[in-house]
Amino acid sequence: MNDYLALTKPRITWLILMSTGIGYFFGQAGGFDLFVLLHTLAGTALLASGTATLNQWFERDADARMNRTKSRPIPAGRVSPRNALLFGIALIVAGELELAIAVNPLTAWLGFFTVASYLLLYTPMKQRSWWSTTVGAFPGAMPPLIGFAASRGNLTIEAWILFAIIFLWQFPHFYAIAWMYRDDYARAGIRMLPVVEPDGISTSRQISAFAILLLPCSLMPSFLSMTGHWYLGAALLLGGLFLRSATRLSRERSALNARGVLKASVLYLPLLYAALILDARKLWMD
Repeated sequence: MNDYLALTKPRITWLILMSTGIGYFFGQAGGFDLFVLLHTLAGTALLASGTATLNQWFERDADARMNRTKSRPIPAGRVSPRNALLFGIALIVAGELELAIAVNPLTAWLGFFTVASYLLLYTPMKQRSWWSTTVGAFPGAMPPLIGFAASRGNLTIEAWILFAIIFLWQFPHFYAIAWMYRDDYARAGIRMLPVVEPDGISTSRQISAFAILLLPCSLMPSFLSMTGHWYLGAALLLGGLFLRSATRLSRERSALNARGVLKASVLYLPLLYAALILDARKLWMD
C-alpha cells in the first residue's frame, strides 16, 4: 500500500489542495458550505493522485534512467505498469464523478481539462521541447480555479488572479529543479531548458524574469479589495526575498544557488497563502 500511496505523490497533492482551498475561500458568495468544500477537496485529491500515477506510468522508462526517480515503485518493479495504469484511471474516474455529482459541472470540466492537458500535452512534450514547462504551467495553476468554481459556480477576475500567481510561481520553482537535476534529465532524454542550453544563462534569466513578474501580480489581491494593506506588505516582502534568491542564481549559476531558489519557492507559496487568508476582507467583513 505504501508503494501505491507513493504513486500519488502526497507531498505535491497537499499543495494542490491548499491552492484549491484558497480558491474556494475567495469564491464564496454566500455562506460557507463544508459539504461542498470537502467534496471539492476529495475530488481534486483523486484527480491529482490519478494524474501523478499515470504520469509515472507514461514516464516509467525515463524514470528508470534517472537517479532521482529510479527507485519509484514502477521502475523499481514494486508495482507493475498494468496495475499502476488501472489504479491511475480508477482514481481519475472517481475524482471526475465526485466533482460532477457532489459539486458542480464546471469543476468537473476544469478537472478534466487539467488532467487531459497534463497527461496528453505536457507529459509527452517533455521529450520534445523545453517549452513543455510553459505548457505544464497551465494545468499546474488550475487548482484555485477549481476551488473558486466550486463555491461561486463561475470564474471572476479574482479567480484568474489566483491562477496567475501560481502560474508565474511555477517557473522559478521548476527551472530550479531542472537546473539541479539537468544531468539526470539529459540521461532520460527529457529536454528541459538547462539540458538544451547547458550554460544555464537562459535558465537563470527565465527564473529572474518570472520572479519579477510574480511580484506585481501577487499585489493584485489587495488592489481588487480581496485583502487589506497588511497583505500588500507581506506580498512585497515575500516577493522581494524570492527575487533576491533568483538574483543570486543569475550572478552565480551553481547548484547551491539553484537549491536556494527551490527552498525560497517552497516557502513562498504557503506564506503568501497565509497572508491572503489572515488579511482577507471577506474574513473580517463576515
